[in-house]
Amino acid sequence: MSRRALLAIGASAAAVRFFPSSAFAQEKESHGMSAFGDLKYPADFKHFGYVNPDAPKGGIFSQVGTSKQYNQNFFTFNSLNSFVLKGDAPMGMEITFASLMARALDEPDAMYGYAARAVKISDNGAVYRFFIRPEARFHDGTKLTAEDAAFSLNILKEKGHPIIRQLLRDMDKASAENEATLVVRFSEKHGRETPLFAASLPIFSRAYYAKKDFEESTLDIPPGSGAYRVGKFEAGRYIEYERVKDWWGEELPSMRGINNFGIVRFEYYRDRDIAFEGFTAKNYLFREEFTSRTWATQYKFPAIKDGRVKQRVVPNLAPSAVQGWFINTRRAQFKDPRVREAVGLAFDFPWTNKNLMYDSYKRTFSYFQGSDMMAMGKPSPEELALLSPFRDKLPPDVFGDAFQLPESDGSGQDRTLLRKASELLKNAGYEIKDGKRVNAEGKTISIEFLSNEPAFERHHAGYIRNLAVLGIRATFRVVDSVQYRARVDDFDFDMTVENFGFSATPGESLRSFFGSQAAQAKGSQNIAGISDPVVDALIEKAIDANDRPSLTFACRALDRVLRAGRYWVPHWHKGTYWLAYWDVFGFPPEQPRYARAIPDTWWAKQA
Repeated sequence: MSRRALLAIGASAAAVRFFPSSAFAQEKESHGMSAFGDLKYPADFKHFGYVNPDAPKGGIFSQVGTSKQYNQNFFTFNSLNSFVLKGDAPMGMEITFASLMARALDEPDAMYGYAARAVKISDNGAVYRFFIRPEARFHDGTKLTAEDAAFSLNILKEKGHPIIRQLLRDMDKASAENEATLVVRFSEKHGRETPLFAASLPIFSRAYYAKKDFEESTLDIPPGSGAYRVGKFEAGRYIEYERVKDWWGEELPSMRGINNFGIVRFEYYRDRDIAFEGFTAKNYLFREEFTSRTWATQYKFPAIKDGRVKQRVVPNLAPSAVQGWFINTRRAQFKDPRVREAVGLAFDFPWTNKNLMYDSYKRTFSYFQGSDMMAMGKPSPEELALLSPFRDKLPPDVFGDAFQLPESDGSGQDRTLLRKASELLKNAGYEIKDGKRVNAEGKTISIEFLSNEPAFERHHAGYIRNLAVLGIRATFRVVDSVQYRARVDDFDFDMTVENFGFSATPGESLRSFFGSQAAQAKGSQNIAGISDPVVDALIEKAIDANDRPSLTFACRALDRVLRAGRYWVPHWHKGTYWLAYWDVFGFPPEQPRYARAIPDTWWAKQA
């Protein structure tokens, strides 16, 4: 998912009870909403503090996309329908649609008026009433109404991408009280994240989809209502989004100083090295670098030396994204956590970091790496209070120091760790026979690492050699991006690399990543297939948290149990963004706390 989308859904939750709409008499309108009711900006704010409200409009921003959401694809696209499971959509389609509210990127989860000018929330948070701006319009000139917003939420709950359906599970129904008033009702027990997520979703034209199949994979351009509309594109090669002239949202406080470029363009390449060459030739203007070898050795071309291309290392102040090899526990060979731990012990991170990544990274251990929600040391009294009721269902190490794979000696083949891995496999019933790990039924362990990135082969090679020492046959399989997405959505893999992150206030989205219900849902974010009643119970504790300290302790307890489950082989992280760009941009002096905010807050230099 894109950073903007992830941040939009990153709220925690509190239990509520349903009550009828007649109780609105006690409500007050608010210009914004957040997980715990705190808002940085007052009702009369003019713009967010991290933007240049006088930024010039025009010019072009072009890039190879770095983040995606739902069915979007890094390497190709064949559909402009970005909110369903079917097809592969281009990155950036979300900027063509308005949502009810817009995120403030310098607050953990706060949102402010966008298509809705204000919101009323019932005393117990079960009913939200949004007031649609009379000036809001679709790109075809038709008025955006509460009927359109209600249609959008209901159709997304029914037919949207599985991730959306999962996160809207606690939304009962959306309805239009009149043309300007949208009423959204939530289930008897729901969390604060669901309303925030609903307020971040795109608003579609009800009239357009009265004649169209919502789930169709198509290159027809749907009428949006955001700052951009789809312009020129060639499927699988590039797509441009053109800024809408005289856009209705131009002067909204939540939009001022944002969406400054006349054209936002995404280029598509099938190979990272070729994509880099495209940047050096000025085929696109902005690049976030993810390959340490490239950053360390290849930014020496003439435009760097004469200053036409700039490099910046920008602090990443948000919690680290989670990246690693996720183990598909739906496979019989991975049911035993001892097998999963043994597989993890075979990866030598220090050697990989030094020899392949120029010592640029630190090892990741936690699902909440870099945040206060990361478990450290032994459980606190607050964590023990959450974990103790499940003591007989949890491994003992949950109650000791938070589990993490031991650091190797950096030799590339740490004999001590490989001996430990061999012992774990033996205890799990796998002996060596003719050089292969075989159980009592004669079944071997074999691993296919599924990928759509040929450049990742170097990172797998040493790992595969160490697995062979353990008698495990492993291979690296590269498939095209469409096949890769289909196989991952169908859970047709042994191990694969995934990257995701949480906001500062996670809630219902935890169900999508770790919940039992999501484990078998096609297209789910629960890549590892985690299905554990204790995990489910701790997720609900996080969702039921009614303040940040309670949420923090619940997530730490959850982190301990997940890490003890050995569901992944964690990768690495760094606390910075590596940016390179042709010197044609201006940008504010400070970035917001919770996002990179590019291209959102940048602009084209007048010269």
